[in-house]
Amino acid sequence: MLIIRPVDFPDLPALEQLAIQSRGSTTTLPANREYLGQLIAQTQASLEKKVSLPGNESYHFVLEESDSGRILGISGIEASIGLDSPFYSYRIDEVVHASRELQIHNRIPSLHLCHDYNGTSRLCTRYLSAEADSPANAHLLSRARMLFIAEYPKRFARRTVVELQGMVDAEGKSPFWECLGRHFFGMDMSQADYLTGINRKTFIAELMPHYPVYVPLLSEAARNAIAQPRPDIEPVMDLLEDEGFEFRGYVDIFDAGPTLEARTDDIRSVWQSQLRTLKVSAQPTDSEQWLLLSNNALSGFRALLVQADAEQPEIKPEVAELLQLKDGDPVRVLPLAADDLLQ
Repeated sequence: MLIIRPVDFPDLPALEQLAIQSRGSTTTLPANREYLGQLIAQTQASLEKKVSLPGNESYHFVLEESDSGRILGISGIEASIGLDSPFYSYRIDEVVHASRELQIHNRIPSLHLCHDYNGTSRLCTRYLSAEADSPANAHLLSRARMLFIAEYPKRFARRTVVELQGMVDAEGKSPFWECLGRHFFGMDMSQADYLTGINRKTFIAELMPHYPVYVPLLSEAARNAIAQPRPDIEPVMDLLEDEGFEFRGYVDIFDAGPTLEARTDDIRSVWQSQLRTLKVSAQPTDSEQWLLLSNNALSGFRALLVQADAEQPEIKPEVAELLQLKDGDPVRVLPLAADDLLQ
């Protein structure tokens, strides 16, 4: 059975393997042992910390196969971004040019470098290994984080954002980066992503143009890439939009991928999940309803998928053991549509 739990120090070799498998597709999962060790340490420190307001805490969770102990995926949440260094985005806006003499008014679409998302929470580091890639596992890996937020709302900001990777061409290159970023950074986007991933972000402020970028001056391929997700992550975008995340005119400064945002309280899995009393039985009542269940522990957080009744969840003792729960304990319950999990 697959279960979500916080990442811990013995997981470091498995995280290195996931980072290698991802081939740089996840910026916040670089193939850097020192950084991955820090990621684990920060998660463990954040779980031990008493928090009344979100700060520089981060929480990362792994998808573990309970029988073998294999780590098949990872996902994370940063409590408040942009505190140590600005979190840069491009805001899509317009610049108005007017000539009274010629009676011409032009509205030119433009990209404005900003850090409007400083102080928000961020979903990050989502990667699912190819062998475990299925709709059910994708929902478990992504939505379990939301149950953690629902259980500990004071640890997170009022808004939550998530960045999606932007379009690439047949050669795996970003048209937006090749047209714009390369001229200012003098490196491949993969190297810029890597430096950002290991928190070496000073170069962004030093090298990025601070004046508006006029969209019509970009190549057609670059213009077409703005706010478009990479095709292979469109299912992830669909899941996030189902959670209530929306695109509101902000894109990544490297590949122009869309940034989605939502009020944290309005995230579907946050407000829709409910606390119920768990029943443990050797022969639980059959149900066709799929549920995402989690306990209410902090450092011992656990979540998994089962079929049970949403109002009176009833599970087998071995499943309760994985959740570190017993009969009569509170359990957080989120009903999920079978069609979403089986597609």
